[in-house]
Amino acid sequence: MNDRAPRWLPGGHLQTIWPALFARRVLAAAPLYRRERWDTPDGDFVDVDFLVEVGQGDGGGNATPLTAMARRPLLVLFHGLEGSSRSHYAEAFADWCAACGIAYAVPHFRGCSGELNRGPRAYHSGDFEEVDWILQTLRARHTVHGGGPLLAVGISLGGNALMRWAGEMGAAAAGVAEAVAAVSSPLDLAAGGHAIGRGFNRQVYTRMFLHTMKPKALAKWAQHPGLFDRAALQAARDLYAFDQHFTAPLHGFRSTEDYWARASAKPHLSRIRIPALLVNALNDPFVPAASLPRRHEVSPFVTLWQPRHGGHVGFAQGRPPGHVRSMPEAVGQWLARQADWRRQ
Repeated sequence: MNDRAPRWLPGGHLQTIWPALFARRVLAAAPLYRRERWDTPDGDFVDVDFLVEVGQGDGGGNATPLTAMARRPLLVLFHGLEGSSRSHYAEAFADWCAACGIAYAVPHFRGCSGELNRGPRAYHSGDFEEVDWILQTLRARHTVHGGGPLLAVGISLGGNALMRWAGEMGAAAAGVAEAVAAVSSPLDLAAGGHAIGRGFNRQVYTRMFLHTMKPKALAKWAQHPGLFDRAALQAARDLYAFDQHFTAPLHGFRSTEDYWARASAKPHLSRIRIPALLVNALNDPFVPAASLPRRHEVSPFVTLWQPRHGGHVGFAQGRPPGHVRSMPEAVGQWLARQADWRRQ
């Protein structure tokens, strides 16, 4: 992956904001998805978007899901905080998968698909049980339809949850996925949480996230009155307070500190037993470089890519307005090499 940023796009903040808002996401047409709603074991639901291949129908004029292509890999993307299948990185990965004939699915964490989930919970950075259920379900379905390897990538929050899963599963993860990757993930949640709560980060990124997170939390309270301290949540002005009054109590954590400590993937990276790639730009405004894992802190199965530039899930390349295809292509190719799927 290119370690250089375009000269017209200097600094971690510009390399974060510009790609998300203005850079080209796709080289072809915008991805077309087919949505499925799955009932969860606890009586809730998750929505999963599958990429469909435009132009190859099923005989009735309909697009064919790429998951129907025999022996092809399935790439599963777990989105970041308040993300979705329409996030810039999700569409860029979809574009790369379509060009390579790889099946692609984006499961939405609860409440992120455009509709509030039913249960008295939401989602969080260490939700490895949810990741496990989703991956196990996709693995079974993909195998039944003659599919090949399953690969998974998590972006930011989704990457921490995915690596938390890989560490928790150990050698058993190989029975589900051939390889995993995390991009711009705050693997040390305390370091990332404190970083986003200071200075420019607090004024811009924290406000952006709370703009959608607080209304959804209040809607959850209306759905389940008394679920948490509503007044305290309304007064929250940073993610620390939001996690203290919403994320932690809804998901079995004692406090923000307890949540950040127990949900962080970094302490579990040495237990990973499948090929795993960790991509973190050293100028990521959300993830302090000093908090990133070093070689001695991860298992031999883990590859570290720590380019100097890229911002937070930015990695734009090319002339203005630039494009964000280079990161999905580099990460996707790395995952495909681990599976070596073309030889199967």
